[in-house]
Amino acid sequence: MGRSRLVQVSAARRRAVIDALRRGAVPESGLDLLATGLARFEPALDAELDAAASGASVFKAVRGEYGSGKTFFARWLGERAKRRNFAVTEIQISETETPLHRLETVYRRLTERISTVSFPPSALRSLVDAWFYALEEDALAAGTSEDALSEEVEKLLEARLVEVSRQTPSFATALRGYRMAKAANDEATAAAILAWLGGQPHVAAAARRTAGVRGDLDHFGALGFLQGLLTVLRDSGHPGLLVVLDEVETLQRVRSDARDKALNALRQLIDEVHSGRFPGLYLLITGTPAFYDGQQGVQRLAPLAQRLATDFTTDPRFDNPRAVQLRLPGFTLESLVDLGITIRDLYAAGSSDRIKAVADDAYIADLASAVSGALGGKVGVAPRLFLKKLVGDVLDRIDQFDDFDPRKHYRLTLSKAELTETERNFVATADNIDLDVE
Repeated sequence: MGRSRLVQVSAARRRAVIDALRRGAVPESGLDLLATGLARFEPALDAELDAAASGASVFKAVRGEYGSGKTFFARWLGERAKRRNFAVTEIQISETETPLHRLETVYRRLTERISTVSFPPSALRSLVDAWFYALEEDALAAGTSEDALSEEVEKLLEARLVEVSRQTPSFATALRGYRMAKAANDEATAAAILAWLGGQPHVAAAARRTAGVRGDLDHFGALGFLQGLLTVLRDSGHPGLLVVLDEVETLQRVRSDARDKALNALRQLIDEVHSGRFPGLYLLITGTPAFYDGQQGVQRLAPLAQRLATDFTTDPRFDNPRAVQLRLPGFTLESLVDLGITIRDLYAAGSSDRIKAVADDAYIADLASAVSGALGGKVGVAPRLFLKKLVGDVLDRIDQFDDFDPRKHYRLTLSKAELTETERNFVATADNIDLDVE
């Protein structure tokens, strides 16, 4: 990975990335600074984002073992989407919090996590307000007087949502109720109606009556609401929406009946995307190879397996980035060292050249080898822990203590408390491992 990209990095971006790595987390932004081995995917992915921005809809599946960078990839793609003014939302699939077979819950998480380059999660209210502002601007640009503005906005609302209203009229009804509550300065009712639009359950009956809607959002209504949300986004200047369904492999661990429902819901979503019902939607799922290839995952439902079938029998360097599935090859020791050097240089850009002198390339390589060795030689599992140790245990100390030398004063120690379940499975240890980094 070239390091010239680190030359013009703001202090805020640098700090955000370093702070996340120190916690052992994937940074929320600044991922272009860390992207390793993803350049070969860029042309195909950018073309798909451009297609979505032009009104197409896209489905993509990403596969990779633990540590291969699936979450990193999804957030990196999210940054590229935001540069095109997309809205982006990332949803963690789980049996208890967000079961995939309950699309109303998936939609609710979508609205809770939706963000844009200007608005952090949840950006739903800002997006709806921007939409009404855009409608007013369109009406005024068409010569509507101030006295007739409200009526003309109502007409535009109906016209823009005509396709949505054929199947889910309650979406437009709720938007109208929200606008009326805001005009009456009834903040409590406006907030409640917006919550209902976002798929929240148990909204006060009085607010629902005011808006003219009934009950809670259901599985089928969620698809109509997603269609409506895409219309709101497009009219308010956001040409698309990237939806990431992360860790879908958790479906393998749920009850068989719930698993079958979830797999069928995924099949339904893919078919709806390909039908053209959701112009501007880019739907991305991430999962392990076992999920795509195993009998407890995609292969359990033949129609879904057919839709996701991709040839991975050739050398990975000939993988087709335009295919429905992308394979993340994961880290080698060489690429892990390259990433460590990039992080070190990023850190040093906000500190001093002493960082590079003390934590030189040879030391980075030794630390990467030590962490990988502690995890049974499984380099693909090592990135999170390696970067956490590099930043929090080594670079921070070099930065703060003038006489700290990691070769003399630091011994790599791994405790069970700091390891994820997957990492623990690779560590042959009781409670701690001490490793010399020579």
